[in-house]
Amino acid sequence: MPATAATLIEVAPDHIVPNPRQPREVFDPEELEGLAVSLRDLGVLQPLVVRPVDHDHYELIAGERRWRAAQLAELPSVPVVVRHTDDINLLKEALVENIHRVQLNPLEEAAAYEQLLQEFGVTQEELAARLGRSRPSISNSLRLLALPPAVQRRVAAGVLTAGHAKALLAIDDADQQAAIADRIVNEGLSVRATEEMIRLRLLDDPKQRTPQRKRSPTAPGLVELQDDLSEALEARVRITMGARKGKLAVEFASVDDLERIVGVIAAGLGRHADDVASRAQAVREDDAP
Repeated sequence: MPATAATLIEVAPDHIVPNPRQPREVFDPEELEGLAVSLRDLGVLQPLVVRPVDHDHYELIAGERRWRAAQLAELPSVPVVVRHTDDINLLKEALVENIHRVQLNPLEEAAAYEQLLQEFGVTQEELAARLGRSRPSISNSLRLLALPPAVQRRVAAGVLTAGHAKALLAIDDADQQAAIADRIVNEGLSVRATEEMIRLRLLDDPKQRTPQRKRSPTAPGLVELQDDLSEALEARVRITMGARKGKLAVEFASVDDLERIVGVIAAGLGRHADDVASRAQAVREDDAP
């Protein structure tokens, strides 16, 4: 059911239980200690968001850092906003809270997306709409879960960036991914340097390419460009390269979607924008019954 009216009350921290679907798993102890000191001095300035479990116990929707710090500070009570919400909104609000306030690491974000997709049966398109993200950005995030555990741990720890991780996905062998991850860390390689290294490795050893790219070897830099275009246009974009020429394909769901995409592209075409827009309108008219 949708969220209903909210109520602001004071609740003892030990009457609150954490959200079992909290996407954030890592809480820096030093950061929590610092926040606890602040809470002792100033109190909890921003209420936690909870939902009722029974008559005097509550489950967190957002604010687990403040709740943990309040326990460290031994505060007798904390201000909370009580809301009634279903599980999908519970995770959505926890995600939005963490993404915009503390920032989930890329693996936590991907795991939270996967949880929504699997447990609540939503599509990537629905998930993107709920969270204010593009579908390609959701898809790119989920790809990180295909990395071997050793590499995932480095991404979670912030040693490797999401850009490094995406480049590693061009390699199909987990041992090779781990070996390249070691080299990235040891040599301090940038994302672009990593992409170039992987591109050369793929050219030297085609067997390491991922199955979906065996037919058309694609440099990691081109994959990044494809992902960037997909996110900018909010549509699936495919770039293929041959020996002499290449192809750029943009998928659209309907004539309305085509018009939207054309509008985005036309905005950067200067004096040609009106001509392109009129052609898009002609497509709509031809498509009309």
